[in-house]
Amino acid sequence: MTYESVRLSCAGEVATLTLAHPKGAFGPATWREVPQALRELGEARVLIVRGERHFSVGLDVAATAPVIGAALGDPAKFRAVVDEMHAAIEGLAALPIPVVAAVDGWCIGAGLELAAACDLRLCSAGARFSLPEVKLGITADLGGLQRLPHLIGRGRTAHLALTGEPVDAATAERWGLVTEVLPDADALYARADALAAHLAALPPKALEGTKRTLQGGLPHAQSLAAAVEWNARHMTAEAMLSALKKS
Repeated sequence: MTYESVRLSCAGEVATLTLAHPKGAFGPATWREVPQALRELGEARVLIVRGERHFSVGLDVAATAPVIGAALGDPAKFRAVVDEMHAAIEGLAALPIPVVAAVDGWCIGAGLELAAACDLRLCSAGARFSLPEVKLGITADLGGLQRLPHLIGRGRTAHLALTGEPVDAATAERWGLVTEVLPDADALYARADALAAHLAALPPKALEGTKRTLQGGLPHAQSLAAAVEWNARHMTAEAMLSALKKS
């Protein structure tokens, strides 16, 4: 399928979703097209999400404002508009396969909320991260305030969300928002490809179970029980023996 704001490509068992809006922003087409692209992943075992010139500079305000403006004052209509955005980000988080965000340039607002929904985040040294909604009179409502505290802590999330000020790549790594900082975009995408290839070679059900357990948000005892039940259903002696032979 041909898209206006995203591109989906596959190389073996690794798929890459490129956020390719001409302005580097998320417009109405993005929210429609991301879920469509995710339905086309087929047999992919890992997904890389990246931008074209920037990971994302957030919402395309000019394109989105008329849609949001028409819904203001009517909670049901407003919720319907935002639910379409939620469907894209939550659909990404709900994938059973690992999702790797490769962040170069700006990662702002909705872009940061989307990156937070990925399982692993890498960035280039030139990356910048910001949650500036308060400057626009908005409370961030696409999952960032819910996911970021688990990644970087409540205090650092509050700093991002209440000040609206950006942080650089080194700070993002120190805070735990990203796990690696690469020198430039080329090195970033090469590392994302290598990491994705490594993940694609691992047992998929073990990856899915690990992802589900991490995301579950269950109390300790229930989370332990859920992991045990997953293994009881999906673990195989063949996979264990194969791994031992390779080690």
